[in-house]
Amino acid sequence: MASGHSNYTPSNGLTRWLDERLPIIRFANDNLLSFPTPKNLNYWYTFGAILFYCLVIQIVTGIVLAMHFVPNSALAFSSVEYIMRDVNYGWMLRYMHMNGASFFFIAVYVHMSRGLYYGSYKAPREILWILGVIIYLLMMATGFLGYTLPWSQMSLWGANVITNLLGAVLGQDFTQWLWGGFSVDNPTLQRFFSLHYLLPFVILGVSVLHVWALHHVGNNNPTGIDPKGPQDTVPLMPYYTAKYYFVITLFTIAFAVFVFFAPNLLGHADHYVEGNPLKTPTHIAPEWFLGAFYAMLRAIDFNLILDSKILGVLVMLGAIGILFIVPWLDTSRVRSANYRPVYWWCFWIFCADFAMLSWVGLQPAGTVLVQMGVAADGSPTGLNVTHLAQIGTLYYFAFFLVIMPLLGLFETPRTLPESIAQSVLKRGGAGTPAGAAAAPETRI
Repeated sequence: MASGHSNYTPSNGLTRWLDERLPIIRFANDNLLSFPTPKNLNYWYTFGAILFYCLVIQIVTGIVLAMHFVPNSALAFSSVEYIMRDVNYGWMLRYMHMNGASFFFIAVYVHMSRGLYYGSYKAPREILWILGVIIYLLMMATGFLGYTLPWSQMSLWGANVITNLLGAVLGQDFTQWLWGGFSVDNPTLQRFFSLHYLLPFVILGVSVLHVWALHHVGNNNPTGIDPKGPQDTVPLMPYYTAKYYFVITLFTIAFAVFVFFAPNLLGHADHYVEGNPLKTPTHIAPEWFLGAFYAMLRAIDFNLILDSKILGVLVMLGAIGILFIVPWLDTSRVRSANYRPVYWWCFWIFCADFAMLSWVGLQPAGTVLVQMGVAADGSPTGLNVTHLAQIGTLYYFAFFLVIMPLLGLFETPRTLPESIAQSVLKRGGAGTPAGAAAAPETRI
């Protein structure tokens, strides 16, 4: 898996015998112990390990919960309550699984943001980035399917809304195939449960490919320049594994605070109301980690060649699909935003924009934020969440389709250091043109 020559030497007859038949010790040495890693990696590069930790939590707790959950529309809600009340430590397992999904997405958003900031999608890491986006897409699908399983009011009607929207684009036959009938009912729940159980193992498999691709091309780093020799790298063990253990410990403490003291903070109250197909909730909200894309879907409240419903779904799917071509949209030869002063501002505005969209997606449609008048029926008018969603959606696409391609042509980057070792040893971390004062460097 690791690129380059292996430096492992079997120490005795047993290890030589095993190495000739199954070189698992060589594999561990090359990829977990002595793998050369840039010496300037910061704590933002630990979130890959945190994501694997979260995936293990989700798989283990999910397997145990599946032993008690009943994928039947008449019994699913009651089986969740049974888990909470009668299964030994069932409440803890469910809260770990439920909040684990949120923390999984927190980690993946930080991980992807770090990739966008440091240009980790650029050559030769295009496949590495694409595999990461595939993992993200699988996580979204798994999160949505898990959201529907308790068969609460929010689950039932959320499944109705999303499957109908997909059907508007893919056709009614697709919708009925997905439902397993003519409405969201028992066959739908059974299909969603099967897929929700399966997809984490698919994520695990793609994650192995992701790590393989990473170890083949090597880590990117905050300077965005490639290592030029042994002076630029250190072994993964113990220099970075110690960082991993420390950050995972902090992450676990924060996770435990939510599980034991605020388990429902990131959820919705309607998840504790049994699903009723005859009573529509006043407001349907997705999980917070899907809020940004739901906001983009609702932002399209007008017809433009296509019907607004179809156009909204296409915008939502396009917002995900555009991530696959990011490596070819960014035309700058400099990877790291530390050396791209204009891109630095655009990136942080993008992060704020995505956070705003995530919040907007959880608000009731039409909520007025700044009242500017009163309609004929007495309802308030003015700046509402739909307007914010439209502004946010516009910037989201502009960041990828306009800003990234054009900045590479017009932006003047700062001078890069000659090597990673120089950036580590030299105070300020950036190269300075001859006869010029060092420009202040922005760090992340």
